[in-house]
This record gives sequence, structure tokens and C-alpha cells, in this order.
Amino acid sequence: MKSAHAWRLPALRHKATAWLLPLAIVLLWQLGSSLGVIPATLLPSPLYVLGTLQYLATNGDLWRDVRASGIRVLEGYLLAAVVAIALGVGMGLYRPFNRVVDSLMQVLKPVPPIAWIPLSILWFGIDEGAKIFIIVLGAFFPILTSTVDAIRQTDARYVELAKVLELPRRLFIFRLMIPGALPQIISGLRLGLAMAWMCVVAAELIAASSGIGFLIMDGRAMSQADLVIGGMLVLGVLGKLTDDLLRLVEKRLVRWRAHFAGL
Repeated sequence: MKSAHAWRLPALRHKATAWLLPLAIVLLWQLGSSLGVIPATLLPSPLYVLGTLQYLATNGDLWRDVRASGIRVLEGYLLAAVVAIALGVGMGLYRPFNRVVDSLMQVLKPVPPIAWIPLSILWFGIDEGAKIFIIVLGAFFPILTSTVDAIRQTDARYVELAKVLELPRRLFIFRLMIPGALPQIISGLRLGLAMAWMCVVAAELIAASSGIGFLIMDGRAMSQADLVIGGMLVLGVLGKLTDDLLRLVEKRLVRWRAHFAGL
């Protein structure tokens, strides 16, 4: 039997491989900056950007911005997820309801969240409500689309099993259909989360005095590329960490998926 140490080696090797390309890009970026090939005013070196982030972290500004954006993303994302999953299950289960709602959703879906900013200011003013609204719009449609598709594509084996066992419709929905749709629903949740982090920058265009989007816009206004790039890196790291968290939740909820995939 292999030791625990032996089992960890492939996993560690896999993680190390995943970071090879990002590290290579950073090294080439630093090399180009050091040799003067890349103008510092347009693209500061990685070390300079890290120094800026360290300064912001030391004086507390970075943590204030992370907290502000994190709260906005969390509130907007949770609201979008609850509404989108409830609406998506209804549209997937009941065709008459789907016919009523689907056309409206298809018209609204291509409109980018940033286009809603003028209306959001008129409706909610320049307070937090307008910012949350933009984030909700960004996260809502990926979750809705995945939920509807997941419900409609329920495995035919489950349907046949329900007929054989003569399961009541309610039991069929909550014991078979929704659990079977979970992998695709969670994929939609992950995509919606990524959209929420992207939309927080647009949301913080609305009279924000803190947040990662505010940090990026402040850097642009002052022609400080290090602030802009630093804010982008922080957004990317936050998005990666929260996506990893969702993936852990996914593994716990749908352990049986690996069995059906033959893994």
C-alpha cells in the first residue's frame, strides 16, 4: 500500500505545473522591465506593483477596499443566486411558465450590466442599492441559464425510475431531479460568481469612495499604472479564492459525480 506521502506527490506536482505559465509570464515581465524593454510608465514591474500593494496593505487602504468590494459582491451574488435558481427551476419544470418568462429573459440577457448604470442611479440613487443592483444583473443570467438547462436535461434514467416507483411529483423533483441537476447548477454558480467580481468594478463607478473598482479608477485618474494593475491582480486573486471555495462545496455536494464518470 502506498504511503500518504506517495499519494501527495502527484497532487503537489499537478499544482506546481498549474503555476508554471503564470510564473513564466511574471519572470518575463520582470526581465523586460529590468532591461528597459517595457516602459515603467505603461507597465510597472511586478516588484514595483507588489511594493505598491504592500504599502496599501500596511496603511490599511487595501483591506478597506477588499472588504467593501467583498461585501458588495457577496450581497449581490447571494441575491442573484436565490432568485435565479428559484426562477430557473420554475422555468425548467413548467413549460407554460417558461413560455411567459423566457422571451423577456432572452431580451434582457444580452444587455450588459454597465448599460444599466444610468437607470440604477435613477432608481436607487448613488447609494449601495445601485451598486448591488449592477452586481445582481451580472451574476443572475449565467446562474439562470445553467439552472434551466440542468432541469430540462434531467437524466432519462431518473424519469424512468420515478415512473417505475410511482414517486409523487414533489419527491421526484426534490429527491431526484434537483440533485441530478446540481453539477450543472453549480457550474452556473461559479460562472455567476466570476461575473459578480467583474461587475463590481462597473458598480463602483457609481460614486464609490472605497472598493477595488474605486482603487482601479483612482489609479487611472492619477495615471498610476501600478494601482490599476495592483487592483486587477487583487480582483483576480479574490475571484480565484472564492471559486476554489465553491469547488470545495461542489465536491461535497456531488461526490457521486466521480463515480458515474468512471474516475
